[in-house]
Amino acid sequence: MKAAIYASDFFSLFFPAYCAGCHRSLVKGEESICLYCQSRLPRTSMHDESGNKLERLFWGRTDIEAATAFLKMPREGTVHRLIHELKYKENKNVGIRLGKLFGTELGASKRMNQYDYIIPVPLHPKKLYMRGYNQCDCIGEGMALTLGGELMTNNLRRIVFTQSQTRKSRYDRWKNVETIFGLSQPDMLEGKRILLIDDVITTGSTIEACSLVLNQIKGLKLSVASLAMPV
Repeated sequence: MKAAIYASDFFSLFFPAYCAGCHRSLVKGEESICLYCQSRLPRTSMHDESGNKLERLFWGRTDIEAATAFLKMPREGTVHRLIHELKYKENKNVGIRLGKLFGTELGASKRMNQYDYIIPVPLHPKKLYMRGYNQCDCIGEGMALTLGGELMTNNLRRIVFTQSQTRKSRYDRWKNVETIFGLSQPDMLEGKRILLIDDVITTGSTIEACSLVLNQIKGLKLSVASLAMPV
């Protein structure tokens, strides 16, 4: 045990870990994001707010019990850098760490503190192969560790490959994802409380498309959580 600790300390001496938010060296006990950056993360604090901004986004579009986002994401800054590290720099640990923080906050909330399954928005197999991992799975892994509930990554499936949503209008985004999701084992979700998670929610079209499939299941109660929401 001591040998492993010494080896880790020796490795850190020559290959120090850096904070994904500010690029300063991490000290012992810090995981991916330094305590300074963690303390300054712009939290939304909307978990116990009924009719919050994210919930209003889905009014008249789909049936969900509750929705929340963990962080506000301006066009630039720490949150933007962290999301970029997670999605494009293969820094999976950022997603896990942020997921842990998010799960801890939800666990302390009054409305969104207990779920049977945590389901990340899936990638199409082609995109998963190209990227090598699903960033939402990383977030879900961290959330399951602190919030509880079972992480389920193999039931909700993206069955049609779609192009990037970035430059599409809201209507075009919705048409782009309207019929691209399916379930491999819908019976497993009957009567369950589900938390559907995404990394960033903008128009809500992807979440709406997922919910059209999930809400067909008898007795299922659906809530939505996004790691970040643009401001």
